[in-house]
Amino acid sequence: MATYKIWLMSLMITGAILADVIPGVTITKTAIACPLYCLEVEYMTCPSSGDEKLPPRCNCCLAPKNCTLHLSGSTSIHCTK
Repeated sequence: MATYKIWLMSLMITGAILADVIPGVTITKTAIACPLYCLEVEYMTCPSSGDEKLPPRCNCCLAPKNCTLHLSGSTSIHCTK
């Protein structure tokens, strides 16, 4: 019975912290939503690899920062996330 009370109390405290009920205690909440679509990327280049053609990623959300996705049709997208 005591274990149940301890578990319930810790659950209530955690919920209060997440709901920002307890002043002075904050938890930073950051989430990045990645869109669920895939572009027709032929290859990818990144500043760290020079002009080397890297395996493609579906979109900028999945590509490293400052990389460029080269699409079919001579179009390119610079990823700046």
